[in-house]
Amino acid sequence: MIHATFFRALVLSAALAGAMTPVRCLGQDANQLPEKATRALSHELLSLLHQKKMPKYSPIILRIFKEEAELEVWKQDITGHFQLLKIYPICRWSGDLGPKMYEGDRQTPEGFYTITPNLMNPNSNFYLAINTGFPNAFDKVNNRNGTFLMIHGNCSSSGCYSMTDEQIGEIYALARDALRGRPSFQVQAYPFRMTPENLARHRTNPHLAFWKMLKVGNDHFEATHLEPAVEVCNRHYVFDAQQPPNSVNPLVFDPKGQCPAFVVNPKIARAALPKQRADDAEYAQLVKDNVSVAPIYSGLDGGMNEVFHAQFPGVIVPLARVLPRGAGLELPNLPPIPWTDNHGSLANRLFGALLGSNDALRTQAFWPDSILQGAGAESVPTAPNASPTTFSD
Repeated sequence: MIHATFFRALVLSAALAGAMTPVRCLGQDANQLPEKATRALSHELLSLLHQKKMPKYSPIILRIFKEEAELEVWKQDITGHFQLLKIYPICRWSGDLGPKMYEGDRQTPEGFYTITPNLMNPNSNFYLAINTGFPNAFDKVNNRNGTFLMIHGNCSSSGCYSMTDEQIGEIYALARDALRGRPSFQVQAYPFRMTPENLARHRTNPHLAFWKMLKVGNDHFEATHLEPAVEVCNRHYVFDAQQPPNSVNPLVFDPKGQCPAFVVNPKIARAALPKQRADDAEYAQLVKDNVSVAPIYSGLDGGMNEVFHAQFPGVIVPLARVLPRGAGLELPNLPPIPWTDNHGSLANRLFGALLGSNDALRTQAFWPDSILQGAGAESVPTAPNASPTTFSD
């Protein structure tokens, strides 16, 4: 008889092998798209667009905030500026605050991403999906890697931002319509809302310099309600760069090379400067007042908006329970969160057998998104009793 541990390993290997089957994307034959990917916007959403003076096919920007577990859809109105259309509570994100660094860390991406039609996946195992495009030029030049980092449905995440199926249906439709006649739209993914209070709470975090860099793009957007132009040079993000006055040389940005001489678009700089100065002063005062510091690691695997807590109890688990020893991510030794079911999750049954841990058998990890240690959820099987059960992403 095959040992139970070996059998489980075979099952996992088979699941992962099936994850690489190619799929059709939005930019391919529209006649073969599933109905859920071509569904029209609801009457309620169309009425909201009309009320806010937003043309149906105008551009969008998605803004994601991990700690608050919220995804915002901003849409361009008839003035050419972006206004907030709708806020969606995020059902599940995995990992901890901080950018995705490598395949296997379970982190959801943070940064600025460009979504093109070929990143829209109507045939996802997780209802519908939008690939974030991770790794972008910034991620690549900083040696960050990972695959299948998505915004998708099914409320199950392994490195992704997961919504309910109803939510992703609306978001996907808005994104699909926004791509009509244009090449892309922007996703801005942040660890939290970029306020002085949040930055002060996280001032000891090793990612603070990265987050302050993201805040520049955030400030440009919040001050102008215009999409920030994003470039990468010298391994850094650069926002709204223009040629210096009287310069005849076109701007060329090399992610690995030194930044060319540039100036920030004066209109955007003038609009953003008062906010940046006020934020800097408030941050300095909060630090002087010694505002309490958040732990660098929460010790939990991900988060979810509080509106889903009653519906999905126990899905936030200790990272140490999901990541076996030697996974590469150093975490404090925190106690697990007790929550059990009658049979234990697939991840607990697998890890419990492989690691010989009885504790693992008594702590619930959420569905099979906890099988992988950081590959995007598009590369793992669907939840128990979910449909379909084939692996096409």
